[in-house]
Formats: sequence, C-alpha cells, structure tokens
Amino acid sequence: MPHVIVKIVPGKSPEQLRRLTDLILPDVTDVLRVDEALVSVAVEQVAPEAWMDTVFTPDIAGNAASLTKRPGYGPDA
Repeated sequence: MPHVIVKIVPGKSPEQLRRLTDLILPDVTDVLRVDEALVSVAVEQVAPEAWMDTVFTPDIAGNAASLTKRPGYGPDA
C-alpha cells in the first residue's frame, strides 16, 4: 500500500498539483504492481524559509540511507 508524499514550496497551481498526482499514480501502480485503489498521494507545501529545518535536515540529511535520488543542494553540494 504505497503512500507517496511530495514536499514542495508553495506557488504551484491546483492544476499542476493534480497533474503531478496524475503522472505519479500510473508509474507507482505499474512499477510496484499494485492496484490504484491501494495508492495514496499527498502534497505537503513547505515555506521556503522552513525548508532546511523541516524537510532537508530530517527527511534528506537524516534519512540519507533511504534516499533513491539525492538533491543537488545542501551543505555537502
């Protein structure tokens, strides 16, 4: 039962967020071979000034072993 969380800075339109979800969903179901009914997608908007403390430090730097794609920014970039 995959649950995908996309964290993003505010400013994208509802249509962009819907399109992102619409593009994520078929790939998740195809690659993981699960029914669409088992997949959920959430978009969490994080203010740019809070990004390093609320996303980068705990989710990226603090979870480096679980990353499947590392960002090209941050203290070590």
